[in-house]
Amino acid sequence: MAWYSEAPLTRLANIAGGAVRDVGRVRRAWHWDTPRPHTWPEQGAVVPAPATDLGWARAEPVRSIRWLIQRALLLPFTEAMVHPKVEGREFVRDLERPVIFAANHSSHADTSLILHSLTDAARDRTVVAAAADYWFKHPLLGNVVSLFLNTFPFSRTGGAQAQLHSSSQLLKSGWNLVLFPEGSRSPDGRIQEFKPGVGYLAKETGTPVVPVHIQGAFQVMPRHQPLPVLGKVRVRIGKPMTPEPKEGTREFTARVEKAVRTLSADTRQPDVQGTWIERWRATEPRELRYEGNET
Repeated sequence: MAWYSEAPLTRLANIAGGAVRDVGRVRRAWHWDTPRPHTWPEQGAVVPAPATDLGWARAEPVRSIRWLIQRALLLPFTEAMVHPKVEGREFVRDLERPVIFAANHSSHADTSLILHSLTDAARDRTVVAAAADYWFKHPLLGNVVSLFLNTFPFSRTGGAQAQLHSSSQLLKSGWNLVLFPEGSRSPDGRIQEFKPGVGYLAKETGTPVVPVHIQGAFQVMPRHQPLPVLGKVRVRIGKPMTPEPKEGTREFTARVEKAVRTLSADTRQPDVQGTWIERWRATEPRELRYEGNET
């Protein structure tokens, strides 16, 4: 019986011995305390989800739900916290065409303050460009913000052609657009250089730009502060601006930035805020014209 059982055992021993020797060779040659070989490919970036302009947020019944949320929660809370003083509302009281609201950006409270400063009719037709890499990094957060504020993703890190096209289509469809040309919140409350996207949109669509300056929002809710505090806020709205025929995108953007900086002054600025005659004319009720009723 020995010859019958010895052969398989010998073969198993040889196989096991060979495996042990192989493992030993690998162990002696492998440098366990060194980084992985450079020949190994680095982990690639995750492919982002396709861009979307969240059209559902601008359709019924979502618009009616948003109206209720803003009237019952957002606007009363903003009024109770800061009681913002609004100057220049007459320029947006009865808009005849879509406009771009270009404002300085120092706080998460800026959007609520701008919406609070608009009339009901203008607010209902206003969308807000929100940072795609911040608010829409998590789909649930992006959807909630869109429900409350009617936002859509806007790229601030490059490759923004799709977002610029979406913004252009929204303006051409009759929607007002809130845009923060600085791209991100100011770290110290001071106005940063404007990016040329606002000038591009104004030139490409022929849309007027309304400069807006918000004073006091940085003290109410600065960067890295999760909740707002009580404070005084002033929102100044300037008269609409349009690009000159031969004015370039960057030149017009610089002019818009200068207008927003001018609005930050303590005294009224007639060049940007309009004269008393211009403000009075803006408050005049406009006649409603109906086609097809002529006799």
